[in-house]
Amino acid sequence: MDSPEKFTNSKEVIAFLADAFPNCFSIEGDAKPLKIGIFQDLASRLQDDERVSKTLLRSSLRHYTNSWRYLHCIKEGAFRVDLDGNPDAPIEQDHAEHAKQQLDESKAKAAEKRKARSKQAPRSKDKRHSLPGTSAGAADSKKAAGVKSGTKSKTGRPNKTPPAKLTESDLQTGTRVTVKLGKAPMPAVITEIAKDGVHVQLDSGMVVKVTPETLRLASSKRS
Repeated sequence: MDSPEKFTNSKEVIAFLADAFPNCFSIEGDAKPLKIGIFQDLASRLQDDERVSKTLLRSSLRHYTNSWRYLHCIKEGAFRVDLDGNPDAPIEQDHAEHAKQQLDESKAKAAEKRKARSKQAPRSKDKRHSLPGTSAGAADSKKAAGVKSGTKSKTGRPNKTPPAKLTESDLQTGTRVTVKLGKAPMPAVITEIAKDGVHVQLDSGMVVKVTPETLRLASSKRS
């Protein structure tokens, strides 16, 4: 008899957990605070299930508990639940404050990225429509007059070595990388390689899924 096909990413694992333990996990609506030590309970319940490894299970739990939907449910005094939905210990104040801080920081970073993206388009238009007298306008005037620009500005600029792209050997968990989110690359580390993308954890602790094309080797690993 063929072995069941293994899960390959966090999305599949979370959907499986929501189906297997509906009183504990969910993929929409309000989330429920999880019992501390829920990983050990899951590892025990799923020890005979070959579809999910402990490594993928751990990273999937981290992905689930870093989501805005989950962080929003961590309120002081609310009861955590076990795999069957039974109340466990109440949430302590410091846990609630930490979750709120994570949520606020994550939302602030998301807002900064949206703001940065919205500023990029107007800037490019301004450069194309520079008035005469400005550096861009002067360059356009020279072209219109048939004056060739010198090569001094090109040769005088230092040649910047572009960030190194990831090779197949670099594309593995634990590799330090930079990921382009908004204007500036952000340091991160690869935590999971999935069919539909690469999961990386930023220095802030936030886990995001990106395409391999957006990743570059961190400066410490470049040749």
